[in-house]
Amino acid sequence: MDRLRIVVLTGGTSAEREICLLSGRKVMSALDPSRYDAVSVDLASIAEARAADLAGILFRPPAEREHAPEQTVARDGRPDVVFIALHGGAGENGTVQGMLELLGIPYTGSGVLASALAMNKIMSKKIFERDGIPTPKWVPLAAAERASAPEAALTAVGLPCVVKPACEGSTIGVTIVREREHLEAALDAAFRYGPEALAEQFIPGTEISAPVLGNDDARVLPLVEIVPPDGFYDYHAKYTPGATEEIVPARIPQAAAERARRLALAAHCTLGCRGFSRVDMIVGRDEVYVLEVNSIPGLTDTSLVPRAAEAEGISFSQLVGQIIGFALEEHGGRSGKPKA
Repeated sequence: MDRLRIVVLTGGTSAEREICLLSGRKVMSALDPSRYDAVSVDLASIAEARAADLAGILFRPPAEREHAPEQTVARDGRPDVVFIALHGGAGENGTVQGMLELLGIPYTGSGVLASALAMNKIMSKKIFERDGIPTPKWVPLAAAERASAPEAALTAVGLPCVVKPACEGSTIGVTIVREREHLEAALDAAFRYGPEALAEQFIPGTEISAPVLGNDDARVLPLVEIVPPDGFYDYHAKYTPGATEEIVPARIPQAAAERARRLALAAHCTLGCRGFSRVDMIVGRDEVYVLEVNSIPGLTDTSLVPRAAEAEGISFSQLVGQIIGFALEEHGGRSGKPKA
């Protein structure tokens, strides 16, 4: 059987660009050359291009790409799958997914709507509340109403609280606010990444993450307990090897673990996620709370999804292969035709 043609779409221009590059390199290293004909494309190199220009890059004949092996597919014809190794921005909010839908190219992970909903924490929380999925008390905040934002946050959720941008990942722009005098700076940090933010009730407890794998038969991988050195799982703690203790399985009571698995699957499904995701949660004293769903979780050396997969006996290469398989399943197989 011919090797599958894979384009790993990485890089990009979001605030998480460096993490995208790390994920992309890790995925490329996992693709067995005997099974996959794979190349890497940095989305930043085509960020200004129209969809037709991207199609030209992906489908360019060999004679036209001798000097650009990192920006083209390795053989004539369309790729069998685009592996999206993009976090944040256009790569995770449904924009790239919509472009690939127009081009008729199968891609990994969730579709347009689920990607957009998962990326926007305000929309996610509205859906969680509608479907009875516990999430910390919260309030949306708008940069256009910046003057009233501090009072709105204090009235709705009080202190301590967590202030975060509505559409960012990797804890970028996130601040835990424990004192009133730090709230203004936290709001400024959040609004730096977009016109919408939210303040969320701070729930003391055990931070866990639940990777979800699959399409119609999605399952929850072993729960990961996160123990950052200073109690805040920020950008440094996430991506510095050895900075955070990650314990699999999470050291929580069996009843809480079962509740967390049910809620993780419910959150994944209610947003319409496909392929894989990671659901971040807090195990409080009396309840498990869903914080957010990551539709394209990191795949770096320090990322949690590979860690959970390893605990279940799934190597990183096998994990990547399964994610590709879910993409082919979702989009109708190698032909690239959508399922009926």
